[in-house]
Amino acid sequence: MDKENKNHSTVTEFIFLGITQDPQLQIIFFVIFLIVYLFNVVGNVGMIVLIITDTHLHTPMYFFLCNLSFVDLGYSSAIAPRMLADFLTKHKVISFSSCATQFAFFVGFVDAECYVLAAMAYDRFVAICRPLRYNTLMSKRVCVALMLGSYMAGLVSLVAHTSLTFSLNYCGSNIINHFFCEIPPLLALSCSDTYISEILLFSLCGFIEFSTILIIFISYAFILVAIVRMTSTEGQLKAFSTCGSHLTGVTLFYGTVMFMYLRPTSSYSLDEDKWASVFYTVIIPMLNPLIYSLRNKDVKAAFKKLIGRKPQ
Repeated sequence: MDKENKNHSTVTEFIFLGITQDPQLQIIFFVIFLIVYLFNVVGNVGMIVLIITDTHLHTPMYFFLCNLSFVDLGYSSAIAPRMLADFLTKHKVISFSSCATQFAFFVGFVDAECYVLAAMAYDRFVAICRPLRYNTLMSKRVCVALMLGSYMAGLVSLVAHTSLTFSLNYCGSNIINHFFCEIPPLLALSCSDTYISEILLFSLCGFIEFSTILIIFISYAFILVAIVRMTSTEGQLKAFSTCGSHLTGVTLFYGTVMFMYLRPTSSYSLDEDKWASVFYTVIIPMLNPLIYSLRNKDVKAAFKKLIGRKPQ
């Protein structure tokens, strides 16, 4: 193969094996994941609408939560509709360009979410440890800058991963042992040397993961010290309640993502990893609105106000 052909993929489409090839299980999974995705859409869109329409929720914490719902909806919608359609079709074919587009949106939104979660941790740190300076440190300009930075980080990651992954040579099998265009199965499918791609995967994902985890860890270390020093039990419980939801969401998200990406490709078990992918692409985006709303009195009050509002 000459150098010119080596730089261009000879594969024009990919075929997904999906989660299962059992026709009966496909119908069952279609119904289950359709319900999950509908809850996902309703929950996240509902959260965004509540926060935008209720002026009592126009605070930095809910501004970040609104953005979290947006990125959750973004990366899950890059995956779930296609996955649902494939449950009902025998030939799960996706074009090379569509695969790259799905991959790009997924990577961009997932990596942006890491920084949104870090910004939420910083917001909680300022609220609990620097309450007198909260309005200054978490001004509207600062909040917007943090979110723009999060989306820019997602964009940089999107461009880097997509350009390198889809410039690899795919000259052999075009069957992806997965239900969407994910980095590990694509690297496993390429007939090019994937060493550079793996180095980028580890370095970029590692930087994003550990830099944001470090921000979260430091923020909560200071928060824990501040809570321990509180003399009021009521204040301690309120602080724990405020941070508990965020810590739950962080643990679920980071635990799964680190399991998926911070390993060498030789240790991947694609059949098992598909279920880990299901968890963070479909399940976690559905759980986040529940995690952040069930124990939140402000969100509950805003929801009751919205459904109880009479037409003008």
